[in-house]
Amino acid sequence: MKDSSGVVIYVGKAKKLMNRLRSYFGGGTITIPKVAAMVSHVADFEYVVVGTEEEALLLEANLIKRYNPKYNILLKDDKGYPYIVITMNESFPRVAKSFRIDKAMQKEGALYFGPYMGVDLKYVLESIDSIFPLKKCNRVLPRDIGKERPCLNYHIGKCLAPCAGGVNADDYREMMDQIVLFFKGKYDVILDKTVTEMKEAAENLDFEKAAIIRDRVNALENVRRSQRVFMNVKRDVDAIGVYSDAGETSIRKLELRDGRIVGSSVYFVNGDRTEISEIVTNFITQYYDGSKNIPSLIVVPETTNFEEEDKGSLEKFISMQAGHKVEIRLPERGELKEFQHLADTNAKEMMVRRILRGGGANADPLAPIRILEREFNVEEGAIKRVESFDISNLGNDDICAGMVVFVNGKPQKTLYRLFKMKSQEGQNDFGSIRETLTRRLMHTKDGFEYPSLILVDGGKGQLSAVASVVRQAAPDSNILLAGMVKNRKHKTSSLLFEDGRELVLDKDNQSDDDIVLLRFLSAVQNEVHRYAVTYQRKLSKKRNLKYRLEEIPGIGPSKGKTLLTHFGTIKAIENASVEELMKVKGVTSELAHNVRWHFHPDELKKAFDEAEVEGEVEGGSIDGDSDVNSTNGNIEQELKRELGIE
Repeated sequence: MKDSSGVVIYVGKAKKLMNRLRSYFGGGTITIPKVAAMVSHVADFEYVVVGTEEEALLLEANLIKRYNPKYNILLKDDKGYPYIVITMNESFPRVAKSFRIDKAMQKEGALYFGPYMGVDLKYVLESIDSIFPLKKCNRVLPRDIGKERPCLNYHIGKCLAPCAGGVNADDYREMMDQIVLFFKGKYDVILDKTVTEMKEAAENLDFEKAAIIRDRVNALENVRRSQRVFMNVKRDVDAIGVYSDAGETSIRKLELRDGRIVGSSVYFVNGDRTEISEIVTNFITQYYDGSKNIPSLIVVPETTNFEEEDKGSLEKFISMQAGHKVEIRLPERGELKEFQHLADTNAKEMMVRRILRGGGANADPLAPIRILEREFNVEEGAIKRVESFDISNLGNDDICAGMVVFVNGKPQKTLYRLFKMKSQEGQNDFGSIRETLTRRLMHTKDGFEYPSLILVDGGKGQLSAVASVVRQAAPDSNILLAGMVKNRKHKTSSLLFEDGRELVLDKDNQSDDDIVLLRFLSAVQNEVHRYAVTYQRKLSKKRNLKYRLEEIPGIGPSKGKTLLTHFGTIKAIENASVEELMKVKGVTSELAHNVRWHFHPDELKKAFDEAEVEGEVEGGSIDGDSDVNSTNGNIEQELKRELGIE
């Protein structure tokens, strides 16, 4: 489909073209906003007839790559993540870092793995260096063979020295094949072969070589132990996870090989309200095109609403690419469901990271600030410090607030602050925000100058409450105010100004500025919510710990505080012996036994039974947990008296 200027804006496939066109141009109501926006720009279309559904999928993928249509799902890999390329297309292959996949090299036989996070890449390369005697210099082979002497790495067993001419290309490629197996997670195959080489060297009395190979075996064992064993049955599976927010969708693919997670990839697509089935279909057709490393099973989110016929066609398409049968499954239970859920969790983590840093690796943090300055009609540079506040509570308890600070578009965590309500009683968000703002605006020294802009987490009511405090406490500050409004899915959707104007950002025909600003507001709103909730949970945990200690007979607020100060944590108190407890100032033998038996009622029962057997306690026994757990019960008091405990 093309717009009035002839630019391709959408590529799609249809089993029955008439039905598809009727759904677009038949005059009925289009319920999907994205489709409605697209149709409003369509001026012309053309089509190609093919023989099968699989051919249609292949052609669709190729046309999408050629035209990059606006209304198609286009994968955007984060350029901050590098790949590892193994140049199997060369006589003496190399292992190198690459920031993009070279399709020409890939067709000639080069293998790409990744993309990797920076730390992950460093770890992988170090692991390879410790396991395989790989060439590490920049000499070009076979051109430079015999021109220079081997370096030190050869003499310490860290390199085969193909530059010296003593290694033929086939032997070197055999080692590179093992490195490929390493990236595919086939550690057992490499380990068996390496152990065999070590034994052969020892049998031939070449103990120096055997020692070098032994070190490689140990390094490989360490790598294998560090990989999480996810499944009881060794198998190869890819899991696709999806998470949407701030006008974009994150796609995270995890690779399971021989039951271990060995790699991952992350991509982003525009739009956060697209059907998951469309996202997954487009990802599979684009990502796996030309790939030689496709497992026999791909698991996708259970919310992927595949039509059975569409799923079958996609399986046939991907099987053609792989050269073997590939199944696409929506797991409902067990380890596969857990694995797919992990992919979803990772997709969310990547989206949170992307939002917080304002986009890709090269994103301009000042871009959303400049947009805000235009919306507020202030001069460039007027907005430097942005603050946001959020109230968190558990009913009427643990009422607190968090304040986050963004300077020049970036979070400044050293300036974050927490507030526990002092004057506000009961659950009253408006009252709590007034107290928080009043206390905050009283402090303007030591890095606490007035903010340029306060972004309120909420709508008209919250914005009015903040405005009343700011105008009264800082009347001459010229602080700008705006409210961050959420939609029904509890995600940022618009920006509300004091004059009642609302800037809607999560619409389907988003501009680039909409996406940039929405990403920034989501970052602020998510960060302040996370910060406040974390503090509230900490307060709640502290309160519960306090109550847990004060349930013990003889332990009040003062004694409980003394115990916590001495031992540091409830866990340490729980594990302390009676003798250790009695070392605390003010803790008698009786209190020490009360504390010990509160956490270990089985010891109370054991002591009672032993005393009964010895005839020191007459009659009865302890049945059921209720008597054991009750440190106030008559049985316990009787036991203490009989055992001579004061």
